[in-house]
Amino acid sequence: MAASSSRGSGQLLDASSDAVAVISKDGVVVGWTRSAEALLGLPAAEVVGRPVTRLLAMPEDPSRVSAIAQRCRSGNGWSGLIRARHRDGHRLDIQVRISPSFRIGELECFLVSAREQRQQWTVGESVLEGFLTRSPIGMAVMDPELRYVWLNDTLERLGGVPREQRLGRRLSELLPGLQAEALEKLISKVLTTGVPVTDYEYAGWSWADPHRRHAYSASFFPLVDADNTITGVCYMVLDVTERWTARQLLTLVNEAGTNIGTTLDVARTAEELAGFAVPRFADFVTVDLLEPVLSTEGHGAWLTDAGPAPARPAMRRAALRSLREGCPEAAFQVGDRVGFLPPPYDVTMLVKGEPLLVPVLDPSQGPWVSVEPLRAARIREFGMHSLIAVPMRARNTPLGLTTFARTANPVSFGPDDVLLARELVARAAVCVDNARRYTREHTAAVTLQRSLLPPAVTGGTALDVASCYLPADPTGGVGGDWFDVIPLSGARVGLVVGDVVGHGISAAATMGRLRTAVQTLADMELPPDELLAHLDDLVLRLSDEEAVAGDGDRASATFLGATCLYAVYDPVTGRCAMARAGHPPPVVVAPDGHASFPEIPAGPPLGLGGLAFEAAEIELAENSLFGLYTNGLIEGEGDLERGMTRLGEILARNGADLDALCTRAVQQLVPVPQPDDIALLLTRTHALGADRVVSWDVPADPAAVGEVRALAMRQVADWGLAELAMTTELLVSELVTNAIRYATPPIRLRLVRDTRLACEVADGSSTAPRLRHARSTDEGGRGLFLVAQLSHRWGARYTGDGKVIWAEQDLP
Repeated sequence: MAASSSRGSGQLLDASSDAVAVISKDGVVVGWTRSAEALLGLPAAEVVGRPVTRLLAMPEDPSRVSAIAQRCRSGNGWSGLIRARHRDGHRLDIQVRISPSFRIGELECFLVSAREQRQQWTVGESVLEGFLTRSPIGMAVMDPELRYVWLNDTLERLGGVPREQRLGRRLSELLPGLQAEALEKLISKVLTTGVPVTDYEYAGWSWADPHRRHAYSASFFPLVDADNTITGVCYMVLDVTERWTARQLLTLVNEAGTNIGTTLDVARTAEELAGFAVPRFADFVTVDLLEPVLSTEGHGAWLTDAGPAPARPAMRRAALRSLREGCPEAAFQVGDRVGFLPPPYDVTMLVKGEPLLVPVLDPSQGPWVSVEPLRAARIREFGMHSLIAVPMRARNTPLGLTTFARTANPVSFGPDDVLLARELVARAAVCVDNARRYTREHTAAVTLQRSLLPPAVTGGTALDVASCYLPADPTGGVGGDWFDVIPLSGARVGLVVGDVVGHGISAAATMGRLRTAVQTLADMELPPDELLAHLDDLVLRLSDEEAVAGDGDRASATFLGATCLYAVYDPVTGRCAMARAGHPPPVVVAPDGHASFPEIPAGPPLGLGGLAFEAAEIELAENSLFGLYTNGLIEGEGDLERGMTRLGEILARNGADLDALCTRAVQQLVPVPQPDDIALLLTRTHALGADRVVSWDVPADPAAVGEVRALAMRQVADWGLAELAMTTELLVSELVTNAIRYATPPIRLRLVRDTRLACEVADGSSTAPRLRHARSTDEGGRGLFLVAQLSHRWGARYTGDGKVIWAEQDLP
């Protein structure tokens, strides 16, 4: 296509040569430019101060002039075709544009720009008509000043601005809501570099649909003349709103998958849903959950087969988020009880209802005013104009209701938005249900575990005891850590700490079984290594039971294993015997503050079977600190050796308050929640002096019974326990007589005054005593029966040299 103008093609789209003049409201020329002189051949001296009508070559039309002036005064401007007279007499058809009126001082004026009408591009009318009307792509040509010089019907329809108003004007003047400045920078870059830009996507508003945001794909390429000079830019644009919306929805859904449900916490998941939706999707979001969901009571307990669900189920606000700081739109804050439901205003929506779309929200309709006047007032105050309410359900269980509202965003929610809201809430509902189920199980496991731990521990006069138990972070699950302090005969105290492999209710239940077993085995007065051997057999038996309960294949059954450390402290000798099964060694802090970890044979973890355990014995000075712990306490440092070193350093700075020291050690070693349970048992040793322990060697002669009985009665009297003299006499007589009659030397009697009065008889025999019920005709067999009746408790323990039969009496 070519133009028939005599000007070069390089000026075809150049508007810089337009003739410009300033005309007063009286039609007098007050300003004249050189371009105007070039157009009409008249210098400024011959034009300025004279009527503009002398330049026209057409009859005067006062009414038309008046209408044009009135339009310009209204701020619209005017453009059209007039005929003017050149200085040499020939006539010119001129395209004229008149600006809105303005003032120069007190004088009202109009700015007039004009150029000679040029012949349009020579193209077949039918081809041009088809090109303009049938092309589905908007097309336009812009000059180097970024002003429209041509556009087709499709672009006119996309922008909503008539062609007459576009021509000669810039995009930023017409469609400021369409990222005009960014587009003009891009077009300028094309003009400068000559490099085309294709498929540039942007979004914004246009006059064609001012209440909905559209997305467009545009391509720009330079127009070049025969001299390879860039004379303008052509751009093509296509409405890709549906594609863009689908991609945005997919992106949001993908982002929601990584941002919602990051923890197994119901409230946190609700907060993540609200936080994700604002401002990406809505301006104000509330998440209301049923009370049983937040309290982890039942499984949608209000919805049962026994009867209909309540008309207004109890819900509490779990989360809310707003564009405005402090969420002033909210009629209820987090934690408040809420009961209002959108139409149909009953529980049916939560159970079976679909998402509710209210494109235009009118709080004056429905029960808003009567049921929730405060909510209606907030809707009016903050301009909530569109709403989507989506019931939260997962696995056929109603959980609550999520409400999305728009206030600052003028665009109302549409059907596509409902799809996104449904997807967001569905993902969040599954996460909430998972968190609810996990929280319920975790709470049950913690309750079970705490019920299995000793409510209070005491070491009698032998030990001061303090303990600290810290459950695992909820995301890690409840573990199987446990500890216990077990009173033994002869003022001795058994100390145990253990850790069951795994987490959850199963680990807590296994821990309870092992703790009970340790108490039973300790009560049998077994030495530490034998106790662990029996405990190992128990764990193996439990594993076999698990295999039988499963598919019968032990190799595929869940491994039940544990670590354990068992120690027995004797305050009379000041010695502590212990053995461990894969557990960290104890920590000992001497009275001078030196911390150490005794080298006790590690032994295999419980549950492996076939391996022996080895006991060791250490001496503990009085007022020594003796601590047992689980590995969770020292794993926080990242290295077990380093954790043990820090534990020793902290305990070395011990004070008088053992409880405070125990708490401080846990806080410093584990400042943040850990994925494993933590148990720490601290004791401070005390010794029983010679004034509280007395012993006598007993000859293997029945005549010696009377002598040692008298010595025992005298010692009891010296201790101020005359009330126990008679029972002590009987116990000594029966135990010593039995030892002389049935056991082997050496025989020794010992009395220990602690929290109870203990009477112990040691002999060289390993034969176990047996309590039996004598018949009325039997002459003997009633000794141990009398011992059992007279004492608080009695028993036997075995030593390397034989056994010890003991009996304890409560002090008056």
